[in-house]
Amino acid sequence: MCCVLAVFFVVDIAADKSKIIILYYAIMRRSLFFFALSFLCLSVICSCSKEDVQLPDPQQGEVSGDLPMGDAYILDSTYLTANHLKVYNFVYPSVDPYGEPIMLSGSITMGDDVSRNNPANGLLLYNHFTIYRADQCPSRGELSMQSMVTGMGLITISADYYGFGVTEHHHQAYCLAHYNAQTCIDALLSAKRLLSQMGYRWGDLLFNVGYSQGGQTAMGVVCLAAERYPDIDITYSFAGAGSYDLPETYRQFVDATIAGMPSTVISVMLAYNEFKQIGLSFGDMFLEPVLSHIDEWILSKRYTRPEIDAMVGSLAIGDYIAPALLDTTSISARSLMSALDSDNLCKGWTPKGNEQIMLFHSTRDITVPVANTQRMYDFLLSKGLHDVDLQIHDIEGTATSPAHENAALTFGILILQKIKSILGIAV
Repeated sequence: MCCVLAVFFVVDIAADKSKIIILYYAIMRRSLFFFALSFLCLSVICSCSKEDVQLPDPQQGEVSGDLPMGDAYILDSTYLTANHLKVYNFVYPSVDPYGEPIMLSGSITMGDDVSRNNPANGLLLYNHFTIYRADQCPSRGELSMQSMVTGMGLITISADYYGFGVTEHHHQAYCLAHYNAQTCIDALLSAKRLLSQMGYRWGDLLFNVGYSQGGQTAMGVVCLAAERYPDIDITYSFAGAGSYDLPETYRQFVDATIAGMPSTVISVMLAYNEFKQIGLSFGDMFLEPVLSHIDEWILSKRYTRPEIDAMVGSLAIGDYIAPALLDTTSISARSLMSALDSDNLCKGWTPKGNEQIMLFHSTRDITVPVANTQRMYDFLLSKGLHDVDLQIHDIEGTATSPAHENAALTFGILILQKIKSILGIAV
């Protein structure tokens, strides 16, 4: 459900184990983490320069409100000097969580080794992790993963998801697996058309990557590609610590009475109640002080995940979730569980049969229980898909650095190693 930016500071050092160890322990020190994060933000602000690119005249209205439906177009283009990263922010047609047409936003990025005269090796669809603050989406500058693969000859495509970018005034569709996957596939198809129109070319490789909420979305993309998009041939999917079986996740939280990141539990309940139209009031779902601060803490998009969790103040779900929802036999809990089950990726679909997938998780994860990955693995095997690399690791966490976040570093290193191997780059 959530990730950590720390995983993406492994750029250019993945081949040097001693440096990785040094980096790992450095990341554990929060002072360095926040310094690095601040430096990243500052470098993005200070090193941007507009490219000399002819952009279509949008003529689509203000980006702060709903955009009239139209064709995909490039919103702006930026070159990040410090990252050697070319960025095209774009707007594309898709649907909202109710199935109505809407324009969404995302980003296309590439390193200096890709140009109109130098075709890319392939594409990488990056499905981002949990975010809450409005400026954490790809089109607003959160490009950590995109920077990590710079120099590999890949073009990355990243959707903001509904509720961020040009739709940030709407409530985010948090962990709606099938819906978010649809918006990412729509972004992929629109970006390919825009890139082709701009004269870019690329090879046949397509990587599908995501951790936490992004891991769930990545497996949703695999599901939708198998069901509806026979022409989308994914070379390799990397799904880390995703909530593939939300009903089981909820049951485990109730049984354990704790959840590693309260903000994610609250956000799942808000999204499913809103978009699956369960009909519960905030008072049916939450206790004080959360009840009186939903608008400010969550819906305002002013705060990060750690800030929201600190304001909630407890990992014990009984401290902020209404008692009726902790009784899985109650009417309200059964309604919620039924809605969650409608997005259960561990049932109801059949892989194409040629998918190559890495599933990753930590046994110590109390934010997204490892049972999610085990259930997904068992499901894929039951469907006859055997080219699945199951990576279960025993990665510990602390109160200030949860196992869910710590494991993201290992996941990022494994991604780099595998992609480099496929591309024939020395690991």
